[in-house]
Amino acid sequence: MTFIEFKDVKFVHQTGVTALDDVNLTIEKGELVGIVGENGAGKTTLVRHINGLLKPVNGSVKVDGQDTRNVSTASLARKVGIAFQNPDHQLFSDSVEKEVSFALRNFGFDQSLIDQRVTSSLEFFGLSSYRNSSPLTLSGGEKKRLTLASILAWDPEVVILDEPTVGQDAVQKEKLAGIARELHSTGKTMIIVSHDVEFLWLLQPRIVVMRQGKIVGDGPSIETMLDGEMLAGARVTQPQLIRLYESLSQRPAKPLLDVQEASSWLEREAV
Repeated sequence: MTFIEFKDVKFVHQTGVTALDDVNLTIEKGELVGIVGENGAGKTTLVRHINGLLKPVNGSVKVDGQDTRNVSTASLARKVGIAFQNPDHQLFSDSVEKEVSFALRNFGFDQSLIDQRVTSSLEFFGLSSYRNSSPLTLSGGEKKRLTLASILAWDPEVVILDEPTVGQDAVQKEKLAGIARELHSTGKTMIIVSHDVEFLWLLQPRIVVMRQGKIVGDGPSIETMLDGEMLAGARVTQPQLIRLYESLSQRPAKPLLDVQEASSWLEREAV
């Protein structure tokens, strides 16, 4: 079932720069999608069309069958949660607790459910000790986690993460990967914009590759990440495990999916 549809979409910034150029893309309900490309490729512009923050100059964007030009951004926000690349553009409340509870109150949740979801979200993201602190006092990584906590608290159907691993250490990256897998397993539509190809490789999403406002690649992770020429044209590096796979004279049947799998295979081959 198609849940998100871009049809012949063009978007031009006020500066005159064309950020999206004849984009056609469909995303199925419950799909896990990674979007890659160099800075300025149009990735963030693309996802901001999904929650109505931007409207196409030409073409159309539909979410759950509704044209985003005919639906309010507030209405789309109930279905589509987006964590921006820069959390400072998203945080505005005077305490961490109020930040997480804001959307819940705005969407009319009962107070008892608000209290429950705020507590569980802060605990999950390791932010309980900052409950009464100003978001401005948090580190960059903590701010990023706070935006995620705020979004997941209201349980949107579509979750968009724009560069979620920036400022996160290895432990938090692993936790984010777990969150993405868990959300995907519950049927949520997940869209992850990221330069972190190692993080995406762990998740094995469908990969959409963008270059200069156009989609130049689209397919399963293995298929897309093996296309070195296409990725190089979009200035996207291949994951380390793909580069390892291509360097081997004797290779496994398909690229290895994680470090543990790679270590096990190399040990078996060495025996």
